Amino acid sequence: MEELNEKQGFFNKMKNIFSLKADSASYEEIEEGVVSGANLYGTNMCILILSIVIASIGLNMNSIATIIGAMLISPLMGPIIAIGYGIATNNIKLTKTALTNLSLQIVIAIITSTIYFLISPIKTETSEILNRVYPTIWDVLIAIFGGFAGIIGTTRKEQCNTRSIYCNSFNASDMYSRIWNSYRKY
Repeated sequence: MEELNEKQGFFNKMKNIFSLKADSASYEEIEEGVVSGANLYGTNMCILILSIVIASIGLNMNSIATIIGAMLISPLMGPIIAIGYGIATNNIKLTKTALTNLSLQIVIAIITSTIYFLISPIKTETSEILNRVYPTIWDVLIAIFGGFAGIIGTTRKEQCNTRSIYCNSFNASDMYSRIWNSYRKY
């Protein structure tokens, strides 16, 4: 009987450790965070441009650490998470706003990276650039698991910033390089 109680105690402890309910934010707090993440401000645009330049330099110099640094500061995840949240909650207004803001960010990303690569003296294609031309199943898995991490992070009471950290460390910089490489082909 004691052995059974110990096993139940262990399983209950593990259940509590992995529970997502304990530090979950209220629905109102989650929506407020998602909506604020979808909004664009001058600060976000400046950070976006700087992160694009940093990612472009990292791609040019074949520096993974620099690319990851750019991904961590990029504000792209706010509108992306808001699009998913808007679709899931049937909030058409939020979805449209987030799509518009993400589209604007993509245009800014294309313009900034194009200007950078036009004036950059380095014209060779590095392995970091070439690795992002043809996505693989691993890229899809990274995006899926990054999305799950973003969802969990967005629903916590104590969250850092829904627009960064959780997913950006892979997804955002990949977007810059894929946009640039698609553009360079034509």
